[in-house]
Amino acid sequence: MSEKKISDMSFEEAMSELENVVRQLESGDVPLEESIRLYERGAALKARCEEKLKEAEEKVRLITLDGEGRPVGSRDVEGL
Repeated sequence: MSEKKISDMSFEEAMSELENVVRQLESGDVPLEESIRLYERGAALKARCEEKLKEAEEKVRLITLDGEGRPVGSRDVEGL
């Protein structure tokens, strides 16, 4: 089974796979070489999750609120 490219994953996909990687590593039933591969993939998945969260935070930051806290518009954030 081929692994999906991390750069193509949504936040939810990356988080789900990261949780699976952590479970496998915590089990202690993985050979050393596989543990190293899993650790490297886990680090890349963590970075992807952080990247997607940063993008979401930026989108939220760009939303303009009125005096009562209601959104009144936003800049074009589709490119983010």
